[in-house]
Amino acid sequence: MSVWSAAAPVLAGVAVVIAVMVHRHRRRALRWLAVGNAALLLSALAVLLIAVFDQQPAAGSPPRAVPAASQPAPVAAPAETTGSSGGGSALIAAAIAVAGSSLGAAIAVAYTGAAALAAVSERPELFGRAMVIVGLAEGIAIYGLIVAIILIGKA
Repeated sequence: MSVWSAAAPVLAGVAVVIAVMVHRHRRRALRWLAVGNAALLLSALAVLLIAVFDQQPAAGSPPRAVPAASQPAPVAAPAETTGSSGGGSALIAAAIAVAGSSLGAAIAVAYTGAAALAAVSERPELFGRAMVIVGLAEGIAIYGLIVAIILIGKA
């Protein structure tokens, strides 16, 4: 069983509890949600900083001690070596590309979708044109996904 299939019922339950809280105690629930979101943001930033700054030892620092028995036998270096810090940076850049493009697409779809719904309610023959505009706004997320795939391919 994957982690997501185990977490889906928990997430659904949390969503129901949040919806009930917002319905009953609007201001207090929104305040608690803002505090929870701020805590999640700070923890995500902490994980990001740990991932970025824990890549390699500093330039002047001594190498990490490894017991002699666990050291591997010397192997000839390949002709071209790549740094391990580049892969992590590419993955972080891919995550930023997907997140930024998804947020941009969400904002664009919110505005164009509302306008399209208003236009279609007055003139139903505009449905096809309205959906094309909403689809173009959604294309922003697909561009971010393509950039992320390219970055992961280079990692």
